[in-house]
Amino acid sequence: MKAHQHAEVYFNLISSVDPKFLKLTPLDERIYAEFRAAFPELRLERLRPEELKSEAAKEKWRPFCLSFEGVVEDFNFGTLLRLDARGAYTEENTILATRIQFLAIEIARNREGCNEHVHRRARDGAAAPGGAG
Repeated sequence: MKAHQHAEVYFNLISSVDPKFLKLTPLDERIYAEFRAAFPELRLERLRPEELKSEAAKEKWRPFCLSFEGVVEDFNFGTLLRLDARGAYTEENTILATRIQFLAIEIARNREGCNEHVHRRARDGAAAPGGAG
């Protein structure tokens, strides 16, 4: 239930605020730098579940995640993560990840422009006459 509420709040945030200006934690710089150092080739636009959940992926993610133990509060709590950055939180587009995985991926998505589509779609929809907003 808490993960669902968090997902809803986050999606509303990237829908209403230009994602490139969002700061999710005081440690965004460190999280982003360490994430890209560990996962330089990970394409964030559309994640595949095996990039987070396969045995090989878990082996690679484990040291990254554990490096934030005691640094990021609730670093290993279950959090919902969108697979396709262009889409909403739906059953087909959501995977359970740790909080630090969510933060690393979403900070990178915001900085690298992957969440721009969500923001633009919400902004354009709100500006249209009779648009949902």
